[in-house]
Amino acid sequence: MAGRAEEKMYPIKHYVKILLVISFIILTLDFIVSFASVALVRQQSARYLQDTADLYIDQIDKSFAYIHHFMGWTLANDEDVETMTKRDANDTLFLKANENVYKRFAELQRSHGKEYNFFIYIETKDFLLNTAPMSVTYSEYEALKRTITENIRNADIYDKFYSRWTTIDLNGTYYIINIVPYHDRYLISLIAADDLIRPLREINLGGGGFASLVSESGVRVTSPVSNDGESLETPETSSLFDRLQFGTTVNRKFSDASFHVELVIRFGAFEKIMIAQLLVVLLAVLIACNLCFVMLYFQKRVLKPIKHFSSNLAILMNGGEPIDFENNKIIELEKANRQFIDLVKQIKAVKIDLYERELEKQRMQLNYMKLQIKPHFFLNCLTTIYSMAQMQMYAEIERMTLSISKYFRYIFQNDRDFVRLADDIEHVRTYLEIQRERYRNSFHYRIDIDPRAADALIPPLLLQTFIENSVKYAVSRDREVLVSLAVERRTEEAGASVTIIRITDTGPGFPPPVLEKLTTGQPLDQSRGTQIGIMNAVQRLHYLYAGADIRFTNLEGGGAGVTMILPDRTEDGTETEDRP
Repeated sequence: MAGRAEEKMYPIKHYVKILLVISFIILTLDFIVSFASVALVRQQSARYLQDTADLYIDQIDKSFAYIHHFMGWTLANDEDVETMTKRDANDTLFLKANENVYKRFAELQRSHGKEYNFFIYIETKDFLLNTAPMSVTYSEYEALKRTITENIRNADIYDKFYSRWTTIDLNGTYYIINIVPYHDRYLISLIAADDLIRPLREINLGGGGFASLVSESGVRVTSPVSNDGESLETPETSSLFDRLQFGTTVNRKFSDASFHVELVIRFGAFEKIMIAQLLVVLLAVLIACNLCFVMLYFQKRVLKPIKHFSSNLAILMNGGEPIDFENNKIIELEKANRQFIDLVKQIKAVKIDLYERELEKQRMQLNYMKLQIKPHFFLNCLTTIYSMAQMQMYAEIERMTLSISKYFRYIFQNDRDFVRLADDIEHVRTYLEIQRERYRNSFHYRIDIDPRAADALIPPLLLQTFIENSVKYAVSRDREVLVSLAVERRTEEAGASVTIIRITDTGPGFPPPVLEKLTTGQPLDQSRGTQIGIMNAVQRLHYLYAGADIRFTNLEGGGAGVTMILPDRTEDGTETEDRP
């Protein structure tokens, strides 16, 4: 019976990951419990304060509505106000009427609070007079008069103030104002924002909690004072601890007002306990992280060099490229590393020698394919001249001989692996003119080149191979054929530029068996001496480009199409790297 199975072994990183995962789970669970407890307290506090704020705001809404209605009725129906409007300010009847109005508004003030101030403004006399005891300073009174005068001249006064209580700034102090107009006279109710919010400041909102009024534009119009009467810092200048402190904010709007109440609740004692608990757990996590750091340091200094040594041996056995070692402070490992590096250098030298021999072999194959292509071109040209001589086309032979001399000169003088795209296209144009002399009106051609692609480098005679194939298999005496060559430049998503070459004709297209082999990368049958040019061109592209793409298709309206996507090359024939 087999003995007990050997226990499975794991690297240090495995145990480090387990320790970090356990610490993360504990910290996450503590966060969840703590935040759930805080959220429950916040929810209960918010519900209580929402009910309290609703009661207070309902009471204020009723006072606002009654005061607004009282001022409107007084302006429209009170004879004393009518007398004050028509009489001079020093007239006895004016003074008597003012006294009566003053008594009525003083009674209104006693019913709703002495914080409310009431004024009457008569536009024809530019006269602002308080109609009840007032608690504003003289400078604020003057600022109020200027504001009333400016608002009366403003056509938006009804939209801004009528039937609405809104905020107003008088010499740096915010007030709540309501203006009721009637013809050329106005009644104004004014109350300090701090006075209006004072009852809510008696609610316990926590050590850092406060109640405030916020204007329509989002500005706090009351001074930030806690329920203990202490001045609080504004949110922009609050301490870091206050910013980290949990809180709940309750907002409540008034019925006919442009401002709303904001209650900020901060019960710091309970939340500080939660924070302390989180800090304890965080300390434990930090200790675990330090332990992981010690384990990783041991792995880097001792285990990692041993692991690299073993990995490099495995890579070398599989024919891969080994990785150089960093200096190690363990003498035994450093000696083994030095010996291994010397061994790797010797192996690299052998591999480089083999690689250079392989390159030389490929270069010889490439030269052989070039020699195989050139006779193919020469024979076609000589056959064309012979045919024209038989037809006694002497003028055409002169033109064609000149074109052929240019054609042959380009071939024999071009022994490089790459030429300018514009030069190869000019060579193609010469070839097509030669064929037009031969076939007359049996075909015509069109060449479109992107000016940006003129200096791109391509293998010589690459284009002429496919153009010659189109002329050979597409052009006939039965119908006129169009041979097209289009070149464009395009920038890929990675930032690299490519040259796209499309060659099409309107002939019968590729035979289905040939097209299937071309699209699947299978070799064509060259036993009869045909299809050599296309296969050589495809092989040249594979040798000279790592990222070249060539596609063969039959067009929907008839005809064959060849599309080549070539990456950029440098002058020495190496491919350019993608731009970052």
